[in-house]
Amino acid sequence: MTDIFDVIADGTRRDILQLLLRRTAEGEAGTSVSQIVADLGISQPTVSKHLKVLRDTELVTVREDGQRRFYSLAVEPLEAVDDWLVPFLVDAYGDSAPDIDYHAVPESAAHAAEVVGRAAASAKHVVATALKRLGA
Repeated sequence: MTDIFDVIADGTRRDILQLLLRRTAEGEAGTSVSQIVADLGISQPTVSKHLKVLRDTELVTVREDGQRRFYSLAVEPLEAVDDWLVPFLVDAYGDSAPDIDYHAVPESAAHAAEVVGRAAASAKHVVATALKRLGA
């Protein structure tokens, strides 16, 4: 299985996840590939390639309706990122750690997802670099 941090480190995949989050918040029961292509302005083959990676890591679910496929965000795998990242935030902020509002408006949630993705990718790089220096 591909490491979830590698998956969310990619900007295009984060854009797709944010779009799916936004459309879910708007009450959509799924988003088609053509809608993703139109909203993000990237090619269909590129969208399909990234959706495959997101499906393989179970970050999205797919519902088939005839020949059309509708994608939705699956938040459960992101809980692993949350579980990994929170101790760093607690360690960094101590008792003055900011409260996290999980019921934020979609735009804030989308921004938070981007920030978490970038922070996770950066933290993974720092840990990997430290391990290399230690010879592990």
